[in-house]
Amino acid sequence: MSGLRPLDGIVVADFSRVLAGPLSTMTLADLGATVIKVERPESGDDTRSWGPPYSATGATYFESVNRNKQSITLDLRDEDDKVIARELAATADILVENFLTGGMDKLGLGYEELSQLNPELIYVSVTGYGSKAGAKIPGYDFIVQALGGLMSITGEADADPMKAGVALVDVLTAKDATISILAALQNRQNTGRGAHIEVNLLSSLQGALANQGQAYLGAGKIAGRMGNAHPSIVPYQLLNCAGGSVAVACGNDGQFAKLCAELSVDELAADPRFATNNQRVENRKELIPLLEAALAADTAQSWQRRLTAVGVPAGKVANIAQGLEFSASLGLEPTIQVVDGDGTVTGEQIRHPATWTPALDSPRQAPPKLGEHNAQVRHWLSAQVNASAESRS
Repeated sequence: MSGLRPLDGIVVADFSRVLAGPLSTMTLADLGATVIKVERPESGDDTRSWGPPYSATGATYFESVNRNKQSITLDLRDEDDKVIARELAATADILVENFLTGGMDKLGLGYEELSQLNPELIYVSVTGYGSKAGAKIPGYDFIVQALGGLMSITGEADADPMKAGVALVDVLTAKDATISILAALQNRQNTGRGAHIEVNLLSSLQGALANQGQAYLGAGKIAGRMGNAHPSIVPYQLLNCAGGSVAVACGNDGQFAKLCAELSVDELAADPRFATNNQRVENRKELIPLLEAALAADTAQSWQRRLTAVGVPAGKVANIAQGLEFSASLGLEPTIQVVDGDGTVTGEQIRHPATWTPALDSPRQAPPKLGEHNAQVRHWLSAQVNASAESRS
């Protein structure tokens, strides 16, 4: 290991809970930042009790986004604890919070007040619907998927709208928050000033609509549900075969010709109805049954192997365990082992997805127990405050 930790020395005060904020701060921690998670006494982050499932050490939901952090419990209604919270904010490089708009201000922990104490502070507010007309609306991923349009394009055409199988909007918002934080750190290096960054679930969802969003803005086309089919590419969907289905993605006419050759239906590639992607989109209802009739001769596993070998992207539908196994077979090392303070392995987690050269020395500390670092953080803060006072005298 090279010892490379890009955010070494950066301190993050994490006042967020549940998913979007904690995932962003865990990403910063994976990159070397010191993340101090502020939690309510006794109960802590809501997700500590979100189960089942539970691992041997706690709720797997909480553990998924809180490794490499230190936990301190503070009652933000208590004046003494608020002093500690302010000291932490005054010392930190970054503060992340997801209170309802105005909630941190009422506690004396809003951006305007804290930026007076710490002009270099990068203050990140994560909300559901922004700080204007939607400020008082609680942000829940499921509801945002409904209101923001994602659910309307997810699911089968003749069935109910569906949410994604994970809290995707929270994850997208965490990515947007992290990107903004890293940009703000660079900007601070250039200007010497911090910033107040606002991210919200609704905007992150709509920023991720990509081609579907632009289809409406540019062409007036409001997308609907198409199951696993693609609105602009054919075939690009699950196709039935012997004993199941296989995902096939022909991104160009050459791949379609290779598909037809491997299926022994070369005539389809020359058929005027299907020769180009535009024609295949127009005539998908006629094409798909013809392809599925040929695919019925073999299994999904076999078609995955055969089509991949001739340059046609294809794959059987795997569950999460099979997906991780496949990733490992490619040498992607999708998981890491995390350890407690004594160095004892406590479990396995999905690793930070990027691979660095030279190698990133990402910490592997297990998610903290509630208040595990109370004494340690308080001692460190006291030293920081004393050092700051001495420098001013």
